[in-house]
Amino acid sequence: MAKIKIVCDSSAGLTDEEIKKYDITIIPLSVMIDGTVYIERETITNDQFPKMMQEAHSLPKTSQPPIGKFVDAFDKLGADGSEVLCVTMMASISGTVHAAEQAAALTKTKVTVYDSQTTDRGMAFQIIEAAKVIEKGGSVNDAIKRMKYVLDHSKLYLAIDTLDNLVAGGRINKFAGGLSKMLNIKIMLQVYGGQIHIIMKGRGKKALHKEWDRIIEEMKQGPKVVAAGISDVAADSEVARLKDKVHSIYPNLNIVVRETVPIIATHTGMGACCLLYYTE
Repeated sequence: MAKIKIVCDSSAGLTDEEIKKYDITIIPLSVMIDGTVYIERETITNDQFPKMMQEAHSLPKTSQPPIGKFVDAFDKLGADGSEVLCVTMMASISGTVHAAEQAAALTKTKVTVYDSQTTDRGMAFQIIEAAKVIEKGGSVNDAIKRMKYVLDHSKLYLAIDTLDNLVAGGRINKFAGGLSKMLNIKIMLQVYGGQIHIIMKGRGKKALHKEWDRIIEEMKQGPKVVAAGISDVAADSEVARLKDKVHSIYPNLNIVVRETVPIIATHTGMGACCLLYYTE
């Protein structure tokens, strides 16, 4: 049976230890700040990006990996007869999955491209479970079946503290953005069905905290949480508060806390805070 190797884009919230343990190949996305292009995980880190974004003259521009990057990786990984499972961030926020699909058609390696319908740590949950299936001798189809199970049992909530980047990126018109800023409007987003949905709009931190408390109660009353992560954009106090809330109901749960990747931070803006988890 041919060996199966996993490839994913750099939006996946995997730790360095997990990447090494499961021998995962990362295809980096890029971000341009004031005319200079930076490559995720190569010439810019997640921790460096928020300050650079804050000091930039204009909103950074993000780019999906070139098709050639995928082709080169697929060719190299398949040189020994291995096949490849390529997992990408959701198509609704990036064309990365389509670049991977085009590359899969150009390489001689057998490649299966899978849209995770999520990103960040939620994507990592799926990749780790797929890697475990493959370690035990499972097929690509077995791994995808497991990833779909994890997706169906996953939650991703994202609190947006400021609408500035959404306005600058053209996702909210300037009038609405200016009005929201005057009113101190905060929003809570949820990802499901491969799409981003607004589930709450309210004034000030208290509105977000009330919504987070509702979500924590949902975690408490629902099925047992298997794994969790908190990703943010320079939102240390909010992260600490949220982590304490989760630990109040799951004191022994290991929560992976990390600055999110530049491509996500560019759209969410400073102060964003995201809770990701999956259940039995």
